[in-house]
Amino acid sequence: MLNAVIMAGGAGTRFWPESRTTRPKQLLGMMGSRTMIQATADRLGDLAPPERTYVATTAVLADQIAAALPELPPGAILVEPCKRDTGPCIGLAAAAILRKDPDAIMAVMPSDHVIGPDETFQEAIRFAASLVEEDRRRLVTFGIRPTYPAETFGYIERAEPLTGDARKTKDEPAAFAVKKFHEKPKADVASRYIESGNFYWNAGIFVWRADTILETIARFQPKMIERLERIADAAGTPEADEVLQREFALIEPISIDLGVMERAENVVVVEAPFEWDDVGSWRALERLGRPDADANVIDAGRHIGLKTTGSIIRVQELGHLVVTMGVKDLIVIVTPDATLVADKHDEESIRKITQELRDRGWAEYL
Repeated sequence: MLNAVIMAGGAGTRFWPESRTTRPKQLLGMMGSRTMIQATADRLGDLAPPERTYVATTAVLADQIAAALPELPPGAILVEPCKRDTGPCIGLAAAAILRKDPDAIMAVMPSDHVIGPDETFQEAIRFAASLVEEDRRRLVTFGIRPTYPAETFGYIERAEPLTGDARKTKDEPAAFAVKKFHEKPKADVASRYIESGNFYWNAGIFVWRADTILETIARFQPKMIERLERIADAAGTPEADEVLQREFALIEPISIDLGVMERAENVVVVEAPFEWDDVGSWRALERLGRPDADANVIDAGRHIGLKTTGSIIRVQELGHLVVTMGVKDLIVIVTPDATLVADKHDEESIRKITQELRDRGWAEYL
């Protein structure tokens, strides 16, 4: 049976001041009234009912996520005692699913991407699951056809197309063996990737059998699997929480890409047929919103822009008037207790704000 795992432990530091420690990006309503994690759960449709949907997150966010997704049953929120990146997160989820279904297939996805249409996404996941059913050793990931030489994404280099699939139709997505994973490149390297036509952005969406990913983790990350097995063995016992707290904290943080996918065989990339945006920073609103005649994206109850061009204005308080005059290419984000004004071409520096706040002891703004 297909199970869905939504990874929702990220901090979203590039979305400060709206994104905070107790209300990160996945709990924000970036597009519409539903939060990003609610939209992710909605997107699953009938792929995985609530009893086969899991959310992996931190203790700080668990209660808020449970409130945002009341349809999920008890035990669906998998609480990580501390952040250990996606490798341990996925391993913990796989072990929990395997206890219920020894033949389970997992579809793993982030909680904070914008994807559509929902039906196309669902069909793509079903297709990936069918590849796993054909060969239980397969680890399937999704690649996004790049539209510009992005330096903020990892890349997947494809090899030969899959062959020998008698039931494949022209309506199904293209699927390829993976030649190599590439870390975030410089712009000139990314340009060469695009020119070759053999590279995809790494979407961070995966489909595989729960037992296969655990076996693969055991092969390449034996120390991690030892800790995960101790946690699994203690499940359902009075010591379960104590063992989870102790053993999970001792796992070395590592991403599933670096720790497993870049080293494994039988990795397949499916060219994503759906629209995708990772919503990695405030500039995503330029892609997702509707710029006005002056190339501004305005998400504010009241705004007056005089000689204002190419800017992103977002205000939480509907009665708060923002006036911009004689400016261009700004990000202006207004919340009840903090306001950000930044050069939109230097949005990566927004990450540094949270560290500056820690250094100054202003934890109330984190």
